[in-house]
Amino acid sequence: MPAPTDHEARRGEVSEAVWRVLAEHGFGGLTIRAVAVEMGVSTGLISHYFPDKRSLVRHAVTVAHSHTALPRPPPGDTGRDRLRAAILRVLADDPTMARANRVWISFWDAALHDPDLADLQSERYRSWRERLAANVERGMGDGSIRPDLGGYADPESVAVAAAAYAHGLVVQSAFERDAFPPARLEALVDAWLSTLTP
Repeated sequence: MPAPTDHEARRGEVSEAVWRVLAEHGFGGLTIRAVAVEMGVSTGLISHYFPDKRSLVRHAVTVAHSHTALPRPPPGDTGRDRLRAAILRVLADDPTMARANRVWISFWDAALHDPDLADLQSERYRSWRERLAANVERGMGDGSIRPDLGGYADPESVAVAAAAYAHGLVVQSAFERDAFPPARLEALVDAWLSTLTP
């Protein structure tokens, strides 16, 4: 019988293969067979870890999250600076983030047709909005974000708008990358943030 470390090492290899399939084909192309082909192994080996596509997809969400988890902003920045960094991190023009955004866009389609995946996506959004709202609250406290924002009555509402703005740019730049170079994305984010600042 293989040692536990061998089992964990193999599971790690499977997880990396899952990520490569996601990056190339999205959630729509994620199958046990596709992962097996990516690894050059039998489907039976993959089925040992994931007996059906549902369990594979649920694991893929964890893998995708681990590849796209956003670093915490450095201490000492203003709330506005942290909010700006959080939005720009999602829009980063590097191959890893571009690939990750395509993966998550494909996940949204899968989540629309599966209540369990929809719950996972809702939880991801809630968690992201909480982090954004914490930055907004910090900004309102340190004076870098106005406390009287009219329609944005509270930090959570500003976080909802920030998430919507960021993901709107994610989708547009995914389809028209040449039309949204990093400098333009940064300028658009700064223009939106200017509506929040004193």
